[in-house]
Amino acid sequence: MPQTFPVAGAVELAVVDRNGFVESRHAGAAIVLAPDGSVVETLGDAGALILPRSSMKPMQALACLTAGASLDGERLALSTASHSGTDRHVAVVRDILSAAGLGEDALGCPPAWPGDRAARDEMVRELGRPARIRMNCSGKHAAMLLTCTVNGWDLDGYLDPAHPLQMHIREVVERLTGERVAATAVDGCGAPVFALTLAGLARGIHRVATSSETSPFALHRSAGALVRAVREHPWTIDGPGRDDTIVIERLGVFAKGGAEGVMVMTAPDGTTVALKMLDGNGRAAAVVALRLLERAGALAASAVADAMNALPLTISGGGGTVGAIRPAF
Repeated sequence: MPQTFPVAGAVELAVVDRNGFVESRHAGAAIVLAPDGSVVETLGDAGALILPRSSMKPMQALACLTAGASLDGERLALSTASHSGTDRHVAVVRDILSAAGLGEDALGCPPAWPGDRAARDEMVRELGRPARIRMNCSGKHAAMLLTCTVNGWDLDGYLDPAHPLQMHIREVVERLTGERVAATAVDGCGAPVFALTLAGLARGIHRVATSSETSPFALHRSAGALVRAVREHPWTIDGPGRDDTIVIERLGVFAKGGAEGVMVMTAPDGTTVALKMLDGNGRAAAVVALRLLERAGALAASAVADAMNALPLTISGGGGTVGAIRPAF
């Protein structure tokens, strides 16, 4: 199977500063596309293959829409989320499952504790157990199941790459990215994840995020609806105090982080960033994407600074703040 880019294909994207001492460095690759889709800037090897992980979710959700799943508003936004498992998130996932006539046991994702600390603590106090619906990908899985019921596709094996649902998702991903899937792996939630170049991921997200609901093409109308749903309901996509939700709320961007240090982000004017941290640590992914959008002139420096202040970037020592995670440029 192809591998992600080597160390030689990476550049320094972020550092961890402790009392003025650079304690750690995050290297990776990034690409910036202009509103018209042309390449503005590349750092490192943007032609290298990566696994987009959850940054592929907007394209998976869009494939569900184009296959006939009836999703809008919070339900549509939740279908592309990596949510934190709060009761509010779970209620929307149950709503999607109800529309499919299914219960939680139909979900193919593994059981998990909620990522939200308050929700997790409450479950522990009530002697609860990890649940599939609390897993951060349960919205995506519920949307996939709804798509299967609408089309009369077998629910068993809906995560198999050869299943009609996954074949359709692959076709949509290839259409949006403009490239063939190089390899297929199993994501953390059990769904197929496709190896793409970082540049291909950027193209796909750019096409989704710049689509219009008034387009003559159904695919682009659906993409426009998906992006609007995320921007109108930023709490769905991640959760309170979490990176994607913060930047969407404060800057109106379209953002979707993925495991292993992947991030895609599109500014309101269409400028798009895709990046991958080679070490797989995503703690600096959002701040690097914001800095790249600022450097491209797509976001005001003051607005970016405000958002950065709200992100969990501080480094602690002795009970106080002694440094920060910051872009390396």
